[in-house]
Amino acid sequence: MALSLSAAVLLGIIVFVLLKGRYVSVGAMLACSLFGFTLAATGLAPAINTGLASLAGLLASL
Repeated sequence: MALSLSAAVLLGIIVFVLLKGRYVSVGAMLACSLFGFTLAATGLAPAINTGLASLAGLLASL
């Protein structure tokens, strides 16, 4: 759970910086957010979570 929370916070900060720097528009940010929410409801969500956990484990071992 702590990994998910920190990943969400990190991605939220990245989105905030991109919006403030005007690299992406609000419409594009909303479209990407909605895509993420719908992707989380599919059968692909466990594979994505496993991949993120593996990446976190790899980065922690460095």
